[in-house]
Amino acid sequence: MNPSAQAQGVVGVADSLRYGLLGLPLAFVALPLYVVVPHHYASELGVPIALLGAVLLAARLLDAFVDPLIGRGIDRLYARSVRAVLTVSALAAILLVLGFGLLFFPPVHGTSALLVWAAGTLALTYLAFSTLTVAHQSWGAMLGGDEAQRARIVGWREGLGVAGVLIASVAPSTLGLPATTALFAVLLAAGWLAWARSPIPTHPAPTAHAATDLWLPLRRPAFRRLLAVFMLNGIASAVPATLVLFFVQDRLQAPRAWEPAFLGLYFLCAALSIPLWLRLVRTWGLARSWLAGMGLAIAAFIWTAALGEGDAMAFLVVCAASGFALGADLALPGALLAGQIQDAGDRGRHEGSYFGWWNFATKLNLALAAGLALPLLGLAGYAPGTRDAQALSTLSLAYGVLPCVLKLLAAAGLYLALIRTTSPTSPGEPPP
Repeated sequence: MNPSAQAQGVVGVADSLRYGLLGLPLAFVALPLYVVVPHHYASELGVPIALLGAVLLAARLLDAFVDPLIGRGIDRLYARSVRAVLTVSALAAILLVLGFGLLFFPPVHGTSALLVWAAGTLALTYLAFSTLTVAHQSWGAMLGGDEAQRARIVGWREGLGVAGVLIASVAPSTLGLPATTALFAVLLAAGWLAWARSPIPTHPAPTAHAATDLWLPLRRPAFRRLLAVFMLNGIASAVPATLVLFFVQDRLQAPRAWEPAFLGLYFLCAALSIPLWLRLVRTWGLARSWLAGMGLAIAAFIWTAALGEGDAMAFLVVCAASGFALGADLALPGALLAGQIQDAGDRGRHEGSYFGWWNFATKLNLALAAGLALPLLGLAGYAPGTRDAQALSTLSLAYGVLPCVLKLLAAAGLYLALIRTTSPTSPGEPPP
């Protein structure tokens, strides 16, 4: 750890890199968990899609609902000592690697056994992932500093996270799952070691309720409004994330060799767009810039509903444009949240609780996407590998149209809740 940086109150580039490096393996593991797992169990292991959707819904709901409790626990750990946070995080990292490996290499056969195995290993993996994520996010928020420093800290974490997603988007299909699992273990160990050497966050002496108030963030009206918009927008992104491999293989009937190109281009464009979105914030503010990102996402993605067999090149264009819009989703909501924590006077005491509820929303979005989209597709007659025209049409509607409708509702909520009621220079819209 680097106490000198703490004493000076300045976090430099090297310190930001040490803190942010853990964002790479955390983002790396998220893509296989939420995108590859549904396809792997349905297509490779033969689990019926409707039953799989129900298990994913249950596991992700459990994961979502424990996140606020994890956040409260992280606040208590920080109130005790930084060493306690790092120790628990190291144990969580070990469990995360173990759960990830067991999830993708089940030693059991048969639908019932596979469903039980998936449920158990998902619960273990999600619990470890959430603990590590909330602890890491809270650490970064506690580092504080001026606007430039906060932007640098978050920028390194999110930028390295996008790098992790880029690696994960090609690793399973090019390296195979065994090598991907080994690579993840190495990246996670390196990330934790770097984090342990990063600047120590300040943590004021806790007040009577500083480490125990689970519900405090939800009592903040500004946070409730932001959380509602974030959830609706997140569901709009989670549905295509769940269905993308089914769409590519069955609707587009593209060769598997194209899959890394689709995912890689999508996340590469997201990474490249982040500096442009941050520059736009200087003129439009955070909320208006995020609204522009939602509009671009709708305009780019709605065209997928018209794509069919042989349209792989057209889908690459959609991936590039919608990936550019994704940059706004990656950078701007978190900047709004950071500003709200500071404006509410909660920095240094309640970051774990805020990020617990924030991650609860993210997980709930993914749970609803898998738990609703997959069973509904199964009931509509779709199954992996089908060539039935009606079933494929239903897949196109679920993948291309439903997310745009949800994104439009999120945009309306953003305008009504955060734009119409505030000016572009409102204190509630701090720059990233």
